[in-house]
Amino acid sequence: MSLEKYRNRPRQIDWIFALLAVGLALFGLVMVLSASAYLAGTTGDVYQFVSQQSISLILGLVAMVIMSFIDYRAWRNLAPIIFFGLLILLLGVFVSPECRGVHRCLDLGFSTIQPTEIVKAGFIIYLAAWFARLGPTVQDLRRGVIPFTILLAIVGGLIMLQPDMGTTVTLLGASVVLFFLAGARYAHMSLGAVLGGLLLFGLILIAPYRLARLETFLSPADDPLGAGYQTTQIGIAIGSGGLWGLGFGQGKLKYLGYVPEVHTDSIFAVVVEELGFLRALLVLGILLWFILRGYRIARSAPDLFGRLLGAGMMTLIAAQVFINLSAILHLIPLTGVPLPFVSYGGSSLVATFAAVGILLSISRARDRNI
Repeated sequence: MSLEKYRNRPRQIDWIFALLAVGLALFGLVMVLSASAYLAGTTGDVYQFVSQQSISLILGLVAMVIMSFIDYRAWRNLAPIIFFGLLILLLGVFVSPECRGVHRCLDLGFSTIQPTEIVKAGFIIYLAAWFARLGPTVQDLRRGVIPFTILLAIVGGLIMLQPDMGTTVTLLGASVVLFFLAGARYAHMSLGAVLGGLLLFGLILIAPYRLARLETFLSPADDPLGAGYQTTQIGIAIGSGGLWGLGFGQGKLKYLGYVPEVHTDSIFAVVVEELGFLRALLVLGILLWFILRGYRIARSAPDLFGRLLGAGMMTLIAAQVFINLSAILHLIPLTGVPLPFVSYGGSSLVATFAAVGILLSISRARDRNI
């Protein structure tokens, strides 16, 4: 089959969107250097984590460039193969050696990866292609709603078995948004929200560590030196930053052993502590600009598949931003979801840049009249 029809028209990509992504990632490198300084210093190499993140950034940029030159419409025909591949990845973690006591990684020998980062993007591609093919029949209970629910149960169930509730919530949230954008009925959405809430509550009740995390979220002051220590110290760090912060590298949160790996999920607390409220607000403003720019690209796609694909990829990133910041600001329990571009994590960074590349591909073909 000729790939001629998948060649992008000679239009420019959305350079502002690309530069925002790169700028956020470079800022993340700087913050990873500061946040990981103490932990890395104990191993004898203060640049250990930032060096690894730099390699991931280079790989991410390569992935972004490659994805931006592949016409996004090519992914539509590959969707069934992608879905089959992501099922293999999800099952593969259970035969791979455990990673910190859980089945979340694939050991490749020379490195380890978190397959869920690939799975999230792959599942969105599959759903976008499926919804585009269904069209208005997505509202049909037998042909649309029930198959969609089964898909969510399979993929979400395999991720929960790892277990990884943060990724499950992120992926299911983005999938439901995509279902809504594809034309789902409000009645089906409302019923799904109720059932989903009950399921989430049930999953919390049956896992003691999740229940303990919820109790800590509701009353961290009950055990400020035990279960509530991490939440309490994050709050103190954010409050101590003031308007202008303690200064780059001067934060104290990274020295507290009870806040594990602060350079990953809790890195925004270091941002606020060291740079202050005003500069942290600037970072949030850039993140918001990036998200809105991405949705603008999705909205201007010339076909339904492009609009759904772009919106789905952007919602994956936006959901992670929302969940991470909500947890740091004590609006929801700590979930282990990284802050895109800023948190340390190679698999997450590469996958996020790959998603950016897909959106850039969509921007090449966008309808400039929208």
